[in-house]
Amino acid sequence: MAYGMMRKVTRRLMLLDTASLYFRAYFGVPESVKAPDGTPVNAVRGLLEFIDRLVRDHRPDDLLACMDADWRPQWRVELIPSYKAHRVAEEREAGPDEEEVPDTLSPQVPVIEDVLDALGIARVGVEGYEADDVIGTFTARAKGPVDIVTGDRDLYQLVDDARGVRVLYPLKGVGTLQLTDEAFLRGKYGVDGPGYADLALLRGDPSDGLPGVPGIGEKTAAKLLAEFGDLAGIMAAVDDTTSKLTPAQRKRLDEARPYVALAPEVVRVAADVPLPDVDPGLPRTPRDPAALDGLATRWGLGGSLQRLLTTLGA
Repeated sequence: MAYGMMRKVTRRLMLLDTASLYFRAYFGVPESVKAPDGTPVNAVRGLLEFIDRLVRDHRPDDLLACMDADWRPQWRVELIPSYKAHRVAEEREAGPDEEEVPDTLSPQVPVIEDVLDALGIARVGVEGYEADDVIGTFTARAKGPVDIVTGDRDLYQLVDDARGVRVLYPLKGVGTLQLTDEAFLRGKYGVDGPGYADLALLRGDPSDGLPGVPGIGEKTAAKLLAEFGDLAGIMAAVDDTTSKLTPAQRKRLDEARPYVALAPEVVRVAADVPLPDVDPGLPRTPRDPAALDGLATRWGLGGSLQRLLTTLGA
């Protein structure tokens, strides 16, 4: 059944932030893990081991590998030109700019895609959107609980206890996962899921090229959100001379109005991506056994692939 139509039976959906996970696999598995021809396959094998562990430990009914069809969408860059600018390896007139990726990782990405396809694990990327946006839209449409597996804290904004949406954040491989729910967010940041997006907007995020509001760090942002509720409440307080903002806070927020007006669209993940019809069902047997055998032999996927196949068939 196509996921665009959504399943009526309540099922647990697992959404993989695939690039986040294969980057972690690349840096977590030694480059000495190579194919028979000497090509590093540490990211490929590491990702297969991640998926094996996730399926064994969390038993999702449905699994989707969400991809970055565009890691730096132009519509976000037009709003905040610094967005991910420091990660551009080469600007292109047509299509997405080339992202700075380690030389020995880039060739592994097509292999990862081929292996997922041969296994029958659905991959979803949508032109003009990041994987975060694909994840946000699948989450918004899901009828049952959702586990989002990512090393990107931006997706904390999707956490919603009432809907059973949580983030599984890898601390060490995927053997140690931080189960991020509303209690965790409130304990660490003093906000809920939607509040995390406002917190990130105010404090900024150098890794994404988001400047934030100068002089408003994480603790101050959390206090302001606790006091005034949300970003709109904070900005309303700037115009209210009787509010409890300090003169310095009022001045900084007032000067940051142009950024604050545009940043929400950049920081918040989209929930209206035009998703393709896709079957998210966890495959019990490979979709293309012959292709998978060829990939396993060529790239020396060995025990990593066999363990995942055993887990899927269990």
